Amino acid sequence: MGQGMTSIRILMVDDHPLLREGVAAVIAAQDDMSMVAEASSGAEAVEKFRQYRPDITLMDLQMPGMSGEQAIGVIASEFPSARIIVLTSYSGDAQVIRAMKVGASAYLLKNMLRTELLNTIRQLHEGKRYFPAEVAGIIAAHMMDDALTCRELEVLRLVAQGLSNKELAHRIHVSEETAKSHVSNILSKLGVRDRTQAVVIAARRGIIDI
Repeated sequence: MGQGMTSIRILMVDDHPLLREGVAAVIAAQDDMSMVAEASSGAEAVEKFRQYRPDITLMDLQMPGMSGEQAIGVIASEFPSARIIVLTSYSGDAQVIRAMKVGASAYLLKNMLRTELLNTIRQLHEGKRYFPAEVAGIIAAHMMDDALTCRELEVLRLVAQGLSNKELAHRIHVSEETAKSHVSNILSKLGVRDRTQAVVIAARRGIIDI
């Protein structure tokens, strides 16, 4: 590291040791970066952030216990200036938007790490927001979509469990006709023809977990 250059201090959060080791090796090879801590869960990420106050946090979303999304929310509420890069293998636009809403500053798919990680870290450290073209495309593709209401999300999760309209109606205490209307609205908003497609598309986009 050149004289006067400040190292970018990084916290790496992922429940897969091999990925953490791989990223740590890449960071170690950079003159302007250092890995100050690692965590394998959302709860541990919050603790490590409080302890080390890193410049940049790399955060997986899917982890046991407290999720990455929940950890981002906790960290961002305590430290509004935190710069957090989501690292995930899931490319759903709903996940991108939720992560950004709770406090993430950037979003990378894990298959982009080799080409985009270092640039994203440096851009963020300079105070810029950065979205690789693939991520920007994911968001743009659904920007004008009608969002599902809370009730429609509830119905969609029940549809994913295989409930019929009659069973849906009983579960959410509405008429069968109302339940059928909710399902119809869901299909329309997701741009699909049937329940199975709705569940598949919603899972792919990160709207629901199955």
